[in-house]
Amino acid sequence: MNHFKLIITSLIILSVAATASSEQPTPEAVFETRLKPIFNSPDPSSCVQCHLAAVDLKNYILPTSRETFISLRDQGLINTKQPDESKILHLISMGDSDPDILSQRIHAKNRKREYDAFSHWIKSCCQNEDLLAAKPLETNKKAGPILSDAVIRHSRTDRVLDSFIRNVWSQRMRCFPCHTPAELDAGNPMHTKPIQRHRDFVEQYGARMNIFKKTPLETMRALIASSRIKGNKQEFKVGNLPLINLEEPALSLLVEKPTAKLPAKKPDGKFSEPSSSTPVSHMGGIKMHKGDQSYKAWLHWLEDYAASLYGRYESDEELPKDNWYPTQHVVRIKSVPESWPSLATVQVFVHRWDKESKSWTDKPIAFTQSLVTPRKIINGSLFVLATPGQRDQLDPTGTKLEPGKVQLRLFIDKDNALAESPILLLNSRSPDTTFTLDAKFGIGFKNADIVE
Repeated sequence: MNHFKLIITSLIILSVAATASSEQPTPEAVFETRLKPIFNSPDPSSCVQCHLAAVDLKNYILPTSRETFISLRDQGLINTKQPDESKILHLISMGDSDPDILSQRIHAKNRKREYDAFSHWIKSCCQNEDLLAAKPLETNKKAGPILSDAVIRHSRTDRVLDSFIRNVWSQRMRCFPCHTPAELDAGNPMHTKPIQRHRDFVEQYGARMNIFKKTPLETMRALIASSRIKGNKQEFKVGNLPLINLEEPALSLLVEKPTAKLPAKKPDGKFSEPSSSTPVSHMGGIKMHKGDQSYKAWLHWLEDYAASLYGRYESDEELPKDNWYPTQHVVRIKSVPESWPSLATVQVFVHRWDKESKSWTDKPIAFTQSLVTPRKIINGSLFVLATPGQRDQLDPTGTKLEPGKVQLRLFIDKDNALAESPILLLNSRSPDTTFTLDAKFGIGFKNADIVE
C-alpha cells in the first residue's frame, strides 16, 4: 500500500512539474514562437505608423534569443529589475499616443501583438539567472537600427507633416478656389463667383478637384494615398502622372499642374480637355512659375518625402536642413541689372545689421527665389531660415520678421545649377549684387518692401 502511495505521489510531482514547465516556457521557446514570426514576416512592423523608413521592429531582433537579450540589455532597452518598464516596450507603445487617431486605430492590432510578444519574452528572460549574468557580446552585433538618430527622426511622419505644412499647405491659396473647397465661405459675398467656379469644375471633373482638404493632415494623407506603391514600385494609370511622383518628384502633378499653361483651343474656340500627362496642361492656367519660391518649396517637400519613404538617407550629411518657415513678407526689387536676362532665376538672401559688431550678420535670416521679369523686376515671398534654437518658437503655418536695417544679397543662377538640383541654395559664393534698405516687413504684396 505504501508502495502504491509512493507511486501516486511521484506521478503527482511529475504532473505538477510538467504543468509548471508548460506554463513557463524557456526564453528560447518564447523567442521562436513569438519574436521569430515578427522577424521573418515580409510585412513592415507597426513602426511604419510613426516612421516612413529607417527603422523597423525587425532591427531589434538578432538570430538567437540570447544574442537579442544581451544586446538589448546592454543598450538599456531592457529593464531587468522592472521588465514592464523596458524601453523597447515603450518604443512599441508610442503609437498609442499618436495624435493621428485614424493611424492609431489602423495599427492597433499589430502594435498590441508586437508588444505582447516582446513583453512575454522579456519577462521570461529576466527570470533566467544565466541570461541576467551573461557577459556582453564579443561580436560587433547590435540589435537596433543601423542608421543614426537624426536620420530616424527625419523619417518620422510628424516631421514630414510639419514640413508639408511649412512648404505646401502654407502656399495652398495659390490654388484657390478650384482646389481649396474648405476655404470657400458661402456667407462671404466675395466668394459667390469662386464658389460657382469650383462647383462647375467639380461637376465637370469630379471630386479629384478637391486636393486641399480641411486640414494639412487630411490633405497629406489623401495625396499619399493617391500615390501608393506596391512592393517597391509606384503604380498609376498609364497616360496620367500621379500627384506625387516618387521616382521623379519634379514630374508630380502637384507641381506640374500649377506651372502649366491652359490647354489649346479647339476650332470652335472652346478649350481642349486638360492633360495630366506630358505635356501637362491646366484649366486654371499658370499659378506658379518653375523657379519661384512656391515651386521651390513644393518640390523641396516632394523630393524629401520620396527620399524619406524609400530610405535614401543613409547619413546625417545627406539630410536637408529642413529649416524653411513661410512668411507673408514680400520683397520687390525694381533695379535688377540690365545684363541679367529675363526669366533668369535669382535667389535673394536677407542679412541683418548687427549694431554691436557694426557689420552684417554672416548667416541670412531669410531668403526667397524668383524669376527676373521682362521689366527687370524680382518679386518674392520670404522664407525664414530658422536656426536649431528657433524652430520650436516658429509657427509652421507662417511667421513674422521684425523690421530693421537689412542687406539683400542676390545670386543669379548663372550655371543653371537649379535645373539639376531645384532645392539648392546658391549663397555659398560671393553675391552678384547687393542692396540695402530699412525693411518694414509688412504683410502681403501691397505692403511689400520695395528697392527702387
